[in-house]
Amino acid sequence: MCQLTRVVMAHSSSSKPVGSSSAPASFGRSLDTEVKFVKGVGPRVMGILKKLNITTAKDLLYHFPRRYEDRTHFARIASLEHGETATICGVVLTADNVKTRGRLVLTKVVVDDGSGCIVLTWFNQQYRKEQFNKLRGREVVAYGTAQIGRWGVEIGSPEIEVCSDETDSLSSIRIVPIYPLTEGIFQVHLRKIISGAVELYTELLEETLPEEFLDRLDLVDIQTAIRNIHFPESQESLLAARKRLVFEELFVLQLALAMRKRGIEAPGQGIAFNIPPDLDAQLKELLPFELTGAQKRVIGEIARDMSRPMCMNRLLQGDVGSGKTAVALAAMMIAVKNGYQAAMMAPTEILAEQHYLGISNLLGDHDLMGIRVDLLTGSLKSKNRRDVTERVASGQTQIVIGTHALIQENVEFRNLGLVIIDEQHRFGVMQRAALTEKGLKPDVLVMTATPIPRTLTLTVYGDLDVSIIDELPPGRKPVKTHWKQVTERRKVYAGVRSLIEQGRQAYVVCPLIEESEKLQVQAAAELAEHLQAEIFPDLKIGLLHGGMKSDERDTVMSAFLAGQIHILVSTTVIEGGVDVRNATVMVIEDAHRFGLAQLHQLRGRVGRGDEQSYCVMICEGNNQDSITRMTTMASTNDGFVIAEEDLKLRGPGEFYGTKQSGMPELTIADIFRDIPILEIARKEAFAIIEKDPGLSNESFAGLRKDLLKKYEAFELAAVS
Repeated sequence: MCQLTRVVMAHSSSSKPVGSSSAPASFGRSLDTEVKFVKGVGPRVMGILKKLNITTAKDLLYHFPRRYEDRTHFARIASLEHGETATICGVVLTADNVKTRGRLVLTKVVVDDGSGCIVLTWFNQQYRKEQFNKLRGREVVAYGTAQIGRWGVEIGSPEIEVCSDETDSLSSIRIVPIYPLTEGIFQVHLRKIISGAVELYTELLEETLPEEFLDRLDLVDIQTAIRNIHFPESQESLLAARKRLVFEELFVLQLALAMRKRGIEAPGQGIAFNIPPDLDAQLKELLPFELTGAQKRVIGEIARDMSRPMCMNRLLQGDVGSGKTAVALAAMMIAVKNGYQAAMMAPTEILAEQHYLGISNLLGDHDLMGIRVDLLTGSLKSKNRRDVTERVASGQTQIVIGTHALIQENVEFRNLGLVIIDEQHRFGVMQRAALTEKGLKPDVLVMTATPIPRTLTLTVYGDLDVSIIDELPPGRKPVKTHWKQVTERRKVYAGVRSLIEQGRQAYVVCPLIEESEKLQVQAAAELAEHLQAEIFPDLKIGLLHGGMKSDERDTVMSAFLAGQIHILVSTTVIEGGVDVRNATVMVIEDAHRFGLAQLHQLRGRVGRGDEQSYCVMICEGNNQDSITRMTTMASTNDGFVIAEEDLKLRGPGEFYGTKQSGMPELTIADIFRDIPILEIARKEAFAIIEKDPGLSNESFAGLRKDLLKKYEAFELAAVS
């Protein structure tokens, strides 16, 4: 048995921060020591550090640098090239404020490093003049991107650090850590505080990884890693420290995912559905189209899951228009034919209504099915709502489709056997759990039309089995996407008119306004009025938004589907579920206000039929992120390429609602650059849980403690 709790002896003085002395005995010290008692902190700084989520000595040790500067080699000003990001060190010569014609005030600070001069520039920060005039003759370190402009070599809004006296060995002639900061504390001060904490508290850290792991995977021990992640002796020691800490963070995450997956799939805990032998024949009779090979493959994967006596926990990915609803219908039929109920939860009423109409129409046209479908949303009138909930509770309703209304306390099921969550990234962990708890260990199928990058399928969704519909129905043509400037708007609408004259229909999506739904509705109404009065007075313009009542939305959508409305002006309520095959062009106003995933979802509303379809994004593209989004959309229809780019732009914390997933944010791992480490961590974690599902061996005490603290939302009953 591997020894998991090896306590590493205090590291030799050679690996401690420069200037440190031998640490005193650990008596009376604890990793849980309040940060105000750490040397250099006190009550005032404690309040500042709290903003950085630092409340204990251990938090200081795990407040990792966001980057490093190799101050053993500063860049020479005379050698800087345009666009080069670099760190320079020089003496402050002058500081002055310069007014521009646009009433901006530029602070210009001239710094000389002996090879040449550089101008450091700030906009509307007039206090900088006095600050740097006091530093004349002093050395400063500046980090930023060099630009060759009218003032010579400049760095705009650089990060600045004033060089202390020569005794400050933490900030010069070494690899220097640059930490995340907050208002009220500077790098030099935080560096000294963390240096003291590393010296006094690192030896209290206990090793939680098996010795065999350290040897086999070439990982340094925890104490060496913490010392070198803050104050590395060399680039090699920094890389080794980071590798160890990244592995540990991802390993603990993968343990949590492995345990949750095993708990969900425990044999005997789920329903073993009998797969109807005539399922394929019934689907062929129900559906007005032939299933693609990818749909058939995925239905087979789901059927195999449902036939096993354990809970299915599967993620279904399929790009817009790939036919996920048909796959979901197959799963519902398996549940219903076995005497169970199926529930589908969608994030918006319009999407729930679209699913309800589509599925009930399919089943309603075939009396031999004998399946009752109901819709349950928040806007249902009291009597209708009461009738639906009574039918669901009695079992009369076999399929119920709805919104968050499905998870309210007064909604009870007679025998819920299948839960389907559509656009599942919009729901938090607790919302998903609330629906599954309405049944006794129902099977769970979660669906998304926004492809999820592989990095996230291994992390946020790592406890799910994954199915991918990677084939569009035959005859579908890729949507041609264009990015146009605001000055080209009239040409865009002339193109829309041309398509309408050919018998087609169009969507116009109004700008996204985050502040309020009321403002969003107002913007849509004003845009519809403008188009009707000024651009298309001879055409029928419709309006759709989330503030409309259910019957009003139904009326508008029915008229659009029937071809009675030429152009539908809408908010993002059409983002999912709307299927009008004759609509072949979408114009998105102020497209820079939308994220990549949302733009891709909106584009998916056209191109549903056999005709060539178009998506035109109108925006100025006035910053790099906007330009990247527009060019990405115009260059590809591949949802996975778009998802990867979206993840890079937004970061994992915001992407697909991961903040709702129950996952803490990663503190050091980077899911782009650390995929090789992630794959190793996953393999090791799943192997351990296979052998010891509850980490019951006492040698796993440290890992167990970390799991329970970090992943409370995962409900890891096995280690409680």
